[in-house]
Amino acid sequence: MKRANMGLLILAAILAVLPFVLPNSFYFDIVNRMAINAVLALGLNLLIGFAGQISLGHAAFFGIGAYASAVLTVHYAWPPLAAMAVGAVFASVLAAVIAPPIFRLRGHYLAMATLGLGVIVAIVLKNEGQLTGGPDGMSLAPLTIFGREIYGERQWYWLFAGLLLFSVWSCLNLIDSPFGRALRALHGSEVAAKVAGVDIARYKAAIFVLSAFFASIMGSLTAHYIGFVTPNLADFFHSIELVTMVVVGGMASVFGSVVGAALLTVLPQALVSFEGWETVVFGLILVGFMIFLPKGLVPSLAARLSRPR
Repeated sequence: MKRANMGLLILAAILAVLPFVLPNSFYFDIVNRMAINAVLALGLNLLIGFAGQISLGHAAFFGIGAYASAVLTVHYAWPPLAAMAVGAVFASVLAAVIAPPIFRLRGHYLAMATLGLGVIVAIVLKNEGQLTGGPDGMSLAPLTIFGREIYGERQWYWLFAGLLLFSVWSCLNLIDSPFGRALRALHGSEVAAKVAGVDIARYKAAIFVLSAFFASIMGSLTAHYIGFVTPNLADFFHSIELVTMVVVGGMASVFGSVVGAALLTVLPQALVSFEGWETVVFGLILVGFMIFLPKGLVPSLAARLSRPR
């Protein structure tokens, strides 16, 4: 059995057992947020880790999905699934429109361009107060699917767990496909990839659109899960948090995205006992990861375990 398939089975087993060992709704909520961040990190890792294209504004697409669901369901009484679909389509179209100009840039110029996208979206969400509630945000109703309302952390757990498994399975298959091999070639050397016949512009745009679609869908689901949205969902700090999850877990590692998202979701909760020093300790832990595990947690540990003794 392939190592990737074994990892998928282990993840499925963990997700199947967790509901029977989590003691209360607080822990269910933490695990649900882990799953949300893991799916977001998976989509971003396809762009950063496999295609080698930096994005510091990825939370913008998450915010678009969240506010599409909030605005359309609250102000226009749209069904939640229809609002979610509109948000995903809008985020995908926006990504497709801006991909050609921004991916002509490289390095820190590309980083600044994607950062600008996130800043613009966050400003729009704050300023359009009549629709979005401005800086104070807005509430929205629970998610209803085919007449059945999803409520409570336990019901949401099964939805998020299923989406996480599907996302991991999809990413594993994608990176083993010709599309995934083209992305890896693009990451290795754009010149070599172009000589080999890879349409660089098309693949950059395609993976950018796919990662935006991932983010928008999870933004919509998160909005209904929390029941409240604010512009902070799309701000710069959220984007940096997502990038950190990818880097800490391991770039170009599917399971690294899951581990990085889980670790950085639960770590702030585990550091509350430091009372005022949480940020300092959190930063020191991240620095330690980068010094001792420079390729990320999962790839570095895998390399050490497979090293001949």
